[in-house]
Amino acid sequence: MRFPVKSVLIIIICISSFSVFGQNIIRTPKGFTPQIGTTFSMMEDLKRRITNSVQNLSLEETDFLLDEKANRIGAMILHLAATEKYYQVYTFENRSYNQKESEFWSPAMDLGDMGRERLQGKPIDYYLKIWDEVRAESKRLLQSKDDQWFNQRVEGSSMNNHWAWYHVMEHQANHMGQIRLIIKRLKS
Repeated sequence: MRFPVKSVLIIIICISSFSVFGQNIIRTPKGFTPQIGTTFSMMEDLKRRITNSVQNLSLEETDFLLDEKANRIGAMILHLAATEKYYQVYTFENRSYNQKESEFWSPAMDLGDMGRERLQGKPIDYYLKIWDEVRAESKRLLQSKDDQWFNQRVEGSSMNNHWAWYHVMEHQANHMGQIRLIIKRLKS
């Protein structure tokens, strides 16, 4: 059986694009110690995948509510940034949000009614830019530490720094599924 040349070319292009765009390898980026770098690499992979899923959403899609108790996609992106920002101050400064930080981040951290009310009317790029800024700071801070710090307990806590940053990554994975479900519903 012979395949048409056009079909073979399409298959080759599709396979090639998976290898070009898919990371498929977890490795320590330059400037990181092994454990921190591996965790950061996984966080970056998740962020890239979430960003690819949402970057072309219209304002209407960014603000879509699946039901009256759901959260908007834009709000969830800001929630991911807020969670990451929280763990920055918690693990690097041994504190919670201060009052000014809390005023900005609380609608995104808590989501719910406050998030549904306040986090709407902005394009997806607005939310992604904030997350990019938070991630750049995470990168800078994590590069300043070593694996010994990663294994130390967070002061006054039962968790170590590694678990805290694992949780940031885990949180991204959970919301990636939620975001993709909403997008699937939007498109059907």
